[in-house]
Amino acid sequence: MSRRTDDWSPARAAKPAPPASGSLLIRGARVLDPGNGFDGIAHVGVRDGRIEHCSHTPPKAAYDRTIDARGLWLMPGVVDLCARFREPGQTHKASFASEVPAAQASGITTVLLPPDTQPVIDSPAMLLRVQRIARQTGGVDVRVLGALTKGLGGEALAELSALKSAGASGASQALQPIRDMLVARRALEYAHGLGVTVHVFAQNAALAAGGCAHEGPVATRLGLPAIPVAAEVSGIRFWISIIEDTGARVHFCRLSTARGAELVALARQRGLPVTADVAAHQLFLTDVDVDGFDARCHVMPPLRSAADRDALRAAVADGTIGAICSDHQPHEADAKINPFPMTEPGISALETLLPLTLALVHEGVLTPLAAAERLSLGPARIAGLDAGRIEPGLGADLVLVDAETPWTLRADQLRSAGRNTPFDGRALRGRVMRTIHRGHEVFAR
Repeated sequence: MSRRTDDWSPARAAKPAPPASGSLLIRGARVLDPGNGFDGIAHVGVRDGRIEHCSHTPPKAAYDRTIDARGLWLMPGVVDLCARFREPGQTHKASFASEVPAAQASGITTVLLPPDTQPVIDSPAMLLRVQRIARQTGGVDVRVLGALTKGLGGEALAELSALKSAGASGASQALQPIRDMLVARRALEYAHGLGVTVHVFAQNAALAAGGCAHEGPVATRLGLPAIPVAAEVSGIRFWISIIEDTGARVHFCRLSTARGAELVALARQRGLPVTADVAAHQLFLTDVDVDGFDARCHVMPPLRSAADRDALRAAVADGTIGAICSDHQPHEADAKINPFPMTEPGISALETLLPLTLALVHEGVLTPLAAAERLSLGPARIAGLDAGRIEPGLGADLVLVDAETPWTLRADQLRSAGRNTPFDGRALRGRVMRTIHRGHEVFAR
């Protein structure tokens, strides 16, 4: 619903942004600002890296450049809660140099990296190393999750206090489990005392048992080791029971089941400090897509049933799931050519995150404003960032979107070093036209 006002409310204190040369006026765009619930035609002025003007009326000040954005949507820059850039340790798959341009072309201005690099980000030294690589590349804000336990081994706690001081945006085990409930409880107590959000991939390792596909008719017919829905459900229950005792803030990553979304909804209704996200591909693909042993559809958690997919869509629509992420995992070609269980899970997904979310708008699942919220404000709040809004004084992280133009995704034309996408050849509608990061235009189609 549009908010009837000539100007947005003054912004809260914004994070510092580096100086940007020049100024820019974006005229006549359909502005989607989830921070204020605004959806309407407006003009946005950017100067010195910050938003200077947001109004239905044109500014009186002069700007160096003007973009005629009539017919386009202007949204806050996308905040991606999970993307792997494979550096350090796996530069044969990808690197910051290859993935940052892919992110920029996808409207992504902030990414959150999980700690499962090689070596693991379990010390301030490793965190600073990744931050240094990110600064040298530039063009996207890179936030890093520190490891919850040393080496992600699930036994000894990592240096959470030192990691937070070094700039960690939270703590995570990535895909690795903590089997010892006492260690898990101590980890949440420690994190709660520091005010650190713990990002949890909730999957019971014993029930998952090294599986690679959803437990259902497709896996049975193909003879694939299966992961039951109960693996996610029991994993969420495991963590909720400790959240109840500790009060720790937990973000459940990459939900894949209807029952998992239901548990998160019930926990939120009870006032527990939990949030959740879903990978965009889980809102479109199902276990049927695995048929024929298509290794491009080998993901973790596995693709579930159509009923699970529809329940996840409903949870995104009602806000139970507050963020849609890419879960970007670029791979070299060899990672996907073995028999299905031996291939590496993951999709190259930066460049499909926004188009797939736009598909939810075109299908009536989300309003345009809700889509902007799930891609920007929702994940920004989960990550503790002052982003995802279009307000005077804030850093100018923006994306201009043509929501209507049809196009076809071609894997061999992806900017990412990874070409591993099951959406190759898929007809899509809507794409990024320009990306502005800290006032700089970093991508223009």
